[in-house]
Amino acid sequence: MPDNPPPPHDRGKELWDASEGPSRMLISSMDRWTSALLADDGVDMPFMGSGHNVEAKIIAKSTGILAGCAAVDHMIQIWAGNLQISWSHGEGRSVGNGDEIATLTGDKDAILSLERTILNILGQLSGIATEAKKWSSKAPRQIACTRKTVWGLLDKWAVHLGGGLTHRLTKQDAKMIKENDFAIMYPELESNGARISKFLAEINPDDCGAFLEIEVREEKEAIMAAFTWSEKRMNIGCDRLVIMLDNFGPERCKSVADELSEMGLREHVVLEASGGILLENLEEWRDCGLDVLSTSTINRGTTPLDLSMLMKEE
Repeated sequence: MPDNPPPPHDRGKELWDASEGPSRMLISSMDRWTSALLADDGVDMPFMGSGHNVEAKIIAKSTGILAGCAAVDHMIQIWAGNLQISWSHGEGRSVGNGDEIATLTGDKDAILSLERTILNILGQLSGIATEAKKWSSKAPRQIACTRKTVWGLLDKWAVHLGGGLTHRLTKQDAKMIKENDFAIMYPELESNGARISKFLAEINPDDCGAFLEIEVREEKEAIMAAFTWSEKRMNIGCDRLVIMLDNFGPERCKSVADELSEMGLREHVVLEASGGILLENLEEWRDCGLDVLSTSTINRGTTPLDLSMLMKEE
């Protein structure tokens, strides 16, 4: 396979910088989700403080990757500004059973009211980061999540912290044309392959955001797409096209990758597989010739990191 640059699916820098912290986009997501979580727990106004202070320690009860500290910081700043939190471990760091993660000090009522939401945020996002670490460590190439999320951008941030790729962040972040889109395009054309070719010939790459991706269901659709895009690249010098091979399986994917290589088209595309990809069968994808695998399993239905909060009088 040609020595291509990494796939464009890593959009984590738009959410998080290790030195500067969360971006405005991520902070906005944190604000929406933390407000909703607190509202569902009966908290509808910021805590002013009662003067009775306590200390609380957050303890890990299982091993994993920590994620969500910045979301907790943001929530405390907005809803309980009198509280102080000191982190012993940072975002994306490994924690073990019994590790002290953070110390929280301040108003007793505020800590008791925020306790469950704090642990829910840290547990959920750390569980995703931990799962992402498992996948990224085992995957033959790059592994990406999808837009099938529970907490939207927060899930994608956790995947990023665990070493996975975010894929596109929103529908506007990058353009992805799927089966339902092609089904209503160009009704005068009978075949999906013809629709794909016409769309790719007409689309302006500058209108596609971070990258352009199309979903294909048949080998011939992938070949037609790659051929059409190769001509466009040679004419205007645009970026590679991402082709998602939907539910192809390793053997069909390898067949497509090999045929595109033989036709001199492989360098013009990024090949992604999605559908039916499981952690236990990742080894089957090692020689499939693709650039990236994508799955919602990396961030949906994951086991939260087990955490507890222990309080005492100051």
